Amino acid sequence: MTVRLGVNPIAWSNDDMLELGGATPLEQCLAEGREAGFEGFELGNKFPRDAAVLRPILDGYGLSLVSGWYSAGLLERTVAEEIEAVQPHLALLKAMGCPVMVVAETTGCVHGSRGTPLSRRPTLETGQWAEFGRRMAAFGDYLRDQGTPLAYHYHMGTVVETPDEIDRFAEVTGDSVGILLDTGHLTFAGGNPLDLIAKWGRRINHVHCKDVRADVLARAKAADSSFLDAVIDGVFTVPGDGCVDFPAVLKALKEADYRGQWLVIEAEQDPAKAHPLTYVTKGRQHLSALVAEYGL
Repeated sequence: MTVRLGVNPIAWSNDDMLELGGATPLEQCLAEGREAGFEGFELGNKFPRDAAVLRPILDGYGLSLVSGWYSAGLLERTVAEEIEAVQPHLALLKAMGCPVMVVAETTGCVHGSRGTPLSRRPTLETGQWAEFGRRMAAFGDYLRDQGTPLAYHYHMGTVVETPDEIDRFAEVTGDSVGILLDTGHLTFAGGNPLDLIAKWGRRINHVHCKDVRADVLARAKAADSSFLDAVIDGVFTVPGDGCVDFPAVLKALKEADYRGQWLVIEAEQDPAKAHPLTYVTKGRQHLSALVAEYGL
């Protein structure tokens, strides 16, 4: 099956810093996404969370719902409590036919706090990994049984951020816990997407495509920036506009027999500095050419 190209509304309207694109209506986001040639959107803060309301809106633009972020709290909650908490989100994704649920453990996370440097993010002690993995695996088993498999999103400012932490996370969870390949966050954390694909390609069930401006990244690391300050400064951009080798990434995904349904451009920038339609169009053109070249 040929992958479909989707986009995240964070290019128009930021979920972690609501003032970025806060005045941009959902209708503009959807219309411009369709104009750029995308087939689907992930959820954003302006999307209705009732399938009966959301479906006709997306249908009006010829768009599908790809997936949506879920903030897990399994370091503090039991699996039963997490399953109870996820029900409204799960019901929406199931009703909309989403193939995966994007999940990140956000206990103690700092990526949404502009005043908090990334060096102050939470980390796990050696003895915490096994239980965390057991709980996440059980949650993954449940979501798989519900027909909406878990796609775990490692993320700057959370307990699973670095390449070593991603490896440890994958090792303590099972096959029901898919891995979301996010090229931007992995590069920010000092990793290489090709290494992740080589190690865990069979577990990758969803992909976020974002590029990184190397000069901005170096500046953010030198200053021990907060995640949001780095975003505002322009650390992320769309595929083809930064230092990530997307031809090599897509070639590796093809060789790893990537079985996810979507490649999603998720490149948060300040929309006042980076015109959303211009950038997502550029990113889609770059990505679609590579999809055609490598037969994904």
